[in-house]
Amino acid sequence: MIFDTHSHYTDEQFSDIEELLTKLNTENSVSEIITCGTDIASSKAAISLSERFPFVYAAIGYHPEEFSRCDLDLDTLKSLITKKVLAIGEIGLDYYWNKENKEKQKHGFIEQIKLAQKLNLPVIVHDRDAHGDTLQILKEYTPKGVVHCFSGSTEMAKEVIKIGMYIGVGGVVTFKNAKNLPEVIENSPLDRILLETDAPYLAPVPFRGKRNDSSLIPYIAEKIGDIKGISADEVLKITRQNAYNLFFKF
Repeated sequence: MIFDTHSHYTDEQFSDIEELLTKLNTENSVSEIITCGTDIASSKAAISLSERFPFVYAAIGYHPEEFSRCDLDLDTLKSLITKKVLAIGEIGLDYYWNKENKEKQKHGFIEQIKLAQKLNLPVIVHDRDAHGDTLQILKEYTPKGVVHCFSGSTEMAKEVIKIGMYIGVGGVVTFKNAKNLPEVIENSPLDRILLETDAPYLAPVPFRGKRNDSSLIPYIAEKIGDIKGISADEVLKITRQNAYNLFFKF
């Protein structure tokens, strides 16, 4: 059984979403999916999708890229909470696309962490080219949650795990240019790793460049199993339990 802890099934690439999700659940052993919002509109869409499919859950929040286009509205975000909302996310810092509004990004990140803690929810963290500031904020506020699509160093992973958070691993681990991610996985306990797709993006090899979906997670599990010296099935089993521990026992 597969728990995809990070996806974007409200993306326009999924014009066949009803058929696809039904197939994932009935034919591809996908038992749980979290689809993430990146602003108010996509957060509402994620909730709507979660209400139509029992095995789909939502995360809501402002992606850091959105702060170049809008301001944080915590009251509206808070008003969206339902039983199907499992986390505040995707939130965090992104200095790859925009380095001009770092302070606004940090403010938005911190305020959404505080909201998550008030609501007793974990966070799903985006960190791109912002490892130092991301880690500093996480260490200061110590939220529960996951650093999605982890791209930091082994040392950063150890600090994130020390806080009590998880490392999110997706298709990038199968890429030849995965850099230090295999080393991060080798040095991180499996009970602190979550599997994700970031669908429709970052499809694993041999599907790199194509539309990603949750049926491809076994390729990620196989690569992690190779690194850890265990079977892909064992990886799927342990990481699914990890996801339950974070999102359903928080």
